[in-house]
Amino acid sequence: MLKLKDFTFNGFNMKNYIIQKSPYVVPTNDGKSIKEHFGLATDKNANISIAHMIAPPGWSEPFQKPLFEEYTVILKGKKQFIVDGDTFVLNAGESIKINRNTRVQYSNPFLEPCEYLAICTPAFSVELATREET
Repeated sequence: MLKLKDFTFNGFNMKNYIIQKSPYVVPTNDGKSIKEHFGLATDKNANISIAHMIAPPGWSEPFQKPLFEEYTVILKGKKQFIVDGDTFVLNAGESIKINRNTRVQYSNPFLEPCEYLAICTPAFSVELATREET
């Protein structure tokens, strides 16, 4: 549930911050846990999305060429990236920004789950992800 702090603007009662205690749990069929704290599914914000994710061992998704910038911060474990043909792994404490219109694939070919934050601008949507058919 979103909780808001009051303030007044032009005679209307407005809120000047939001506390997210119940992120939207995005349904998946690949074992990945996605909890969106802010974005289209939670507060209808099309400008940014912030999600806490856990990718299970052996997880991967198709290549995509998103129409948004994506920032990823690895909290635990490690995650493999293929970005414009370069393959590399980020570990806990590392982060990356991937520019929009960049071909990328995310995966966790490792034995432990990978926990991370993903921030997208504009907000993530399946349509903007432009995933390739497998």
